[in-house]
Amino acid sequence: MATFGTLSDRLTETFKNLRTKGKLTPADVDGTVREIRRALLDADVALVVVKDFTAKVRERALGDEVNRALNPAQQVVQIVNEELVAILGGEQRRLQFAKTAPTVIMLAGLQGSGKTTFAGKLAKQLEKDGHTPLLVAADLQRPNAVNQLQVVAQQAGAAVYAPQPGNGVGNPVQVARDGVETARRQQHDVVIIDTAGRLGVDAELMKQAADIRRATDPDEVLFVIDAMIGQDAVNTAKAFQDGVDFTGVVLSKLDGDARGGAALSVASVTGRPIIYASTGEGLDDLEAFHPDRMASRILDLGDILTLIEQAQEAFDEEEARKVAEKLATETFTLEDFLDQLQQMKKMGSMKKMLGMLPGMGQMKQQLENFDDREIDRTEAIIRSMTPVERRNPKVLNGSRRLRIARGSGMTVTDVNQLVQRFEQAAKMMKTVARGGVPSMPGMGSLGGKPGASSKRGGKQKKSTGSRSGNPAKRAAENSGLAAAQTAPTGSGFGLGAGGGSGQPSEADLAEIQKLFGKG
Repeated sequence: MATFGTLSDRLTETFKNLRTKGKLTPADVDGTVREIRRALLDADVALVVVKDFTAKVRERALGDEVNRALNPAQQVVQIVNEELVAILGGEQRRLQFAKTAPTVIMLAGLQGSGKTTFAGKLAKQLEKDGHTPLLVAADLQRPNAVNQLQVVAQQAGAAVYAPQPGNGVGNPVQVARDGVETARRQQHDVVIIDTAGRLGVDAELMKQAADIRRATDPDEVLFVIDAMIGQDAVNTAKAFQDGVDFTGVVLSKLDGDARGGAALSVASVTGRPIIYASTGEGLDDLEAFHPDRMASRILDLGDILTLIEQAQEAFDEEEARKVAEKLATETFTLEDFLDQLQQMKKMGSMKKMLGMLPGMGQMKQQLENFDDREIDRTEAIIRSMTPVERRNPKVLNGSRRLRIARGSGMTVTDVNQLVQRFEQAAKMMKTVARGGVPSMPGMGSLGGKPGASSKRGGKQKKSTGSRSGNPAKRAAENSGLAAAQTAPTGSGFGLGAGGGSGQPSEADLAEIQKLFGKG
């Protein structure tokens, strides 16, 4: 996540220095805590939060749980992770829905924090979950705020209540009250009230927000805060808590490149949970906030659970089953490959998804160089083929490849590379489907042969006996050497090769076949 990128880099670099330590001394712990303190302060985390955080980490790092650990460095990382989860709110908190519809959700925050866009994102997510939200345009202060909400509502496929034109005209308290009544009358089960903001905290803003709260009695008051706002985030959050008393926080613009650490302070300082995180400009770029997953991302430990959830939303189970059958029966074509590309695009940015994998922070340069448009180029090449060519790439001669290159705006080399990669993948799938072990380019068979050496010509250095001058020691070492030479060599999968065959067992192959849908 770009906002916490610098903080993540600093913390990861700090923990690298601990990996070579077999035992941590108080000096090691103090040095690590000092680096963590600097990283958090540089990332704009509030000073009071930093002091509390580092004190707890130091106390636990010097305690028995680290001294008795087999790997002290990993134990310290675990302690930092747990304390980071704590300042982010501890456990995930979901929206609280009213027992009797409609559920009223009021949005508050400064101007430009992203309230209106979040209203559309939330409406779209609620629509997916089977709700019928109504957006209420109670921001009558900012120029064209009502028009913006109407556009966002149309994109989200949600209804909107906007009786006043805005631009300084109309009573926002009356609009909010009438909006709730309209939702009750038209049987909308959720009302989202978009309120006005200011460039800074002032008495007029707080009075208007408090009046709307009293008039509508909302079930949730969500404080939308810009993750790039800096140290002022804490002061702004406190002011809104005193004036409106919100029930939850929404972090917006987490895809920005600011330091963003102040956002980490909000939950700890206000005692209110972060419920949502906005990760992009699209209406689908909204995630439920999980403190444990966010902490894992910051520490470059990955976020596999969110990645799996996004995949489950994008991929159709029936389609996945059909693809598995085609892979097993060797009938997977470029048409099927095109369908898979389109499903991947539904998941969003590939760069963002790759960033959720553990350890990808160490490959930041490669991630930055990754071009999401590569999928679009591949799709353009396949779409430039005829149905016959997609089903049977072997018919692609020189003239056909030239036509495809011109039709897709690519080069013949690009077409050749795509076909070559597809054929290599198909060959690997065919091998696995038949119960064999695929070979990787430049690596040979993954199964390996017993006694094979990685040296040129497969020659092995001849083992010599022990040269110890002690007869008893020499006999023991020679017997140990003989036992090592007759032991199973294992396979490329790291499994014991039964009987010294060097190949996966029948049970292993059965698991691989099951994975690709062939029982």
